[in-house]
Amino acid sequence: MKSRWSDGEARQFCDRYAPRHGDALAMRVYTSRLIGAESDLVMHGGGNTSVKVLEENLLGDRVEALCIKGSGWDLDSIEPQGFPAIDLGWLRRLRKLEALSDEEMVNQLRTHLLDAKAPNPSVETLLHAFLPHTFIDHTHADAVLALTNQPDGAGLIREALGDRVVVVPYVMPGFRLAKLAAEMFEGKPDAEAMVLLKHGLFTFGADARESYERMIEYVDRAESFLRARLRGRAALGTGAGDATSSQERMGRIGPILRGLLATASGNPDQPHRRVILEHRATPELLALIASPQCASLAARGPLTPDHVIRTKGQHLFIEKPALQDPDALRSQLASAIAGYRTRYDAYFADQVRAKGVTRSKLDPDPRVFLVPGVGIVCAGKTRKDAAIAADIAEHTLRIKDAAEAIGRYEPLDESDLFDVEYWSLEQAKLGKETEKPLSRQVALVTGAAGAIGVATCIELAKAGAHVVLTDIDPDALDRARGKVAAVAGRSACTAVRLDVTDEDSVAAGFDHACRTFGGVDILVANAGIAHVSALADTDVRQFRKVLDVNLGGYFLALRAAARVMRVQGTGGNVIVNASKNVFAPGADFGAYSASKAAGHQLGKVAAIELAPLGIRVNMINADAVFAEGDTPSGLWREIGPDRARSRGIPPEKLQEFYRERNLLHAEITGAHVGRAVVFFASNQVPTTGATLPVDGGIAAAFPR
Repeated sequence: MKSRWSDGEARQFCDRYAPRHGDALAMRVYTSRLIGAESDLVMHGGGNTSVKVLEENLLGDRVEALCIKGSGWDLDSIEPQGFPAIDLGWLRRLRKLEALSDEEMVNQLRTHLLDAKAPNPSVETLLHAFLPHTFIDHTHADAVLALTNQPDGAGLIREALGDRVVVVPYVMPGFRLAKLAAEMFEGKPDAEAMVLLKHGLFTFGADARESYERMIEYVDRAESFLRARLRGRAALGTGAGDATSSQERMGRIGPILRGLLATASGNPDQPHRRVILEHRATPELLALIASPQCASLAARGPLTPDHVIRTKGQHLFIEKPALQDPDALRSQLASAIAGYRTRYDAYFADQVRAKGVTRSKLDPDPRVFLVPGVGIVCAGKTRKDAAIAADIAEHTLRIKDAAEAIGRYEPLDESDLFDVEYWSLEQAKLGKETEKPLSRQVALVTGAAGAIGVATCIELAKAGAHVVLTDIDPDALDRARGKVAAVAGRSACTAVRLDVTDEDSVAAGFDHACRTFGGVDILVANAGIAHVSALADTDVRQFRKVLDVNLGGYFLALRAAARVMRVQGTGGNVIVNASKNVFAPGADFGAYSASKAAGHQLGKVAAIELAPLGIRVNMINADAVFAEGDTPSGLWREIGPDRARSRGIPPEKLQEFYRERNLLHAEITGAHVGRAVVFFASNQVPTTGATLPVDGGIAAAFPR
């Protein structure tokens, strides 16, 4: 590992932050980001850094303060406000206590913040406070954990890192660990680093660069030691895996796995609590998972205790998956998941009994699956959560492999893992989070780049859905995805070009959804075109083209959605964007009106056929959505001039004409249609086969 320090970058951070926050905190931000940029050091909120400074209070007194990474901040993007300042003198006085509960420790940290609005300081704040150094860095370096998680971890660390390192036995983070670490450092005051066995590495320094570069130096020593030990020895993962084939298999296994992991919610209107999946497959990972020892390693705990919150204690290895036989694979996965749940329930019961405590049991489901021929598949309530678990699982698998190659990988025991997984402060948060109505669901929208499409995607994302945008226009599709990502984040949406008239293209679009998120729960059949012409003058090719998109496209998308939802077994919703023209057709609009009426009828048939599967199919009859923000309606851009001529009005008056003709004199927007989609998709009323007009009220188009 090499230092990323740059004098030029350091000056830039000083110029940006020092005038308001001081040089020390500016440099603390800079080197924290350098650490956060190395995934081999920290990931997803892991690790922490601190600096001791003098702060001036309202009375003008200079107060010693500890600025330490706050809860909710990642080192790779931290800002000065991510370092809450705490009264350091008070923190040091706490060391004379014999004991301090976690709850009281947090209370003391919050009541001695210099800014009451600051985030909660790290749980390891007291460890930083009890050490004398100005700058302290703490990471969960992969190479260090490969050495500490061994039967003789302390001996390996001393051999690899030298004699200026304090080695501290594992103690759960908190007051006890802070006192022990400080006492052991005082027995070796010339130490440059401290290793907490089965936890991580601390380095210190008088300035930011010294502490940071010591971190890099000691991690580099650990990496060099590992390389030397591994030289001439075969790692467990040898050979190559086929990453392309694994992607294809994920498209098949995803919906099965999502269905099996869905649990009963207790809410009859939303009966299933679903998950989102994340897939990882590289030749290296596939080879590791194919190794004979992988099943054994999967059953052993995480690299560092805080990973248990994200990945559970064990990964679930699927022995010889029947990838070519969907029924056998479903049975195999169901049995493996049931076994995992049984083992987790036993682990929980054993620990609460042995410790004599009462805890609210967390869900017993696996977060990480290791599937030969497929790769790593992780589950979470969002794709972000699943991706975090996948990132950790990738690193964990590689480091377990290296650790096993030089000795025997030995994690924390279940008792210590339980203490972290069921930490009382985490238990206090249970039940306080409110999920959005479409959380944990995946929605695929056709025609997503148009005015109605992009607005619908945005409304779905606001309601918590993960969104698959599809459209035939790749440039417009990319712009639409950017708009949705601005609302929900890029991880919660994906885009794929799709031609609704092409059977293979539609199949590929749904396969993309299954590979990316694990399946589909909501289909919005929205793609459509129009042609203005009197019937006597209509070219048959134009007529068929409109039917092909507006009816054939609905059919292909609906069929593909039904197949995926049937595999998942958790119901779903199909919303067909029909038209006001279904009930109130217009002259010179025969192809459009007929195709929309046929699509509407197809939706009714689907409602009858799919109800036994718990799939609801409803229709929306919208009228005259000309644009959504700066996204124009492609349909109205094409037909608007002709419709204006047929009504004898100037084109610029067309939008006003449509607004004034409805009973409410309302301008219909894409967002209105999108909210109607969310209404149906969120199962707010038990209905299927229904039609909801979104037209401002047009008497001729009243459903009848």
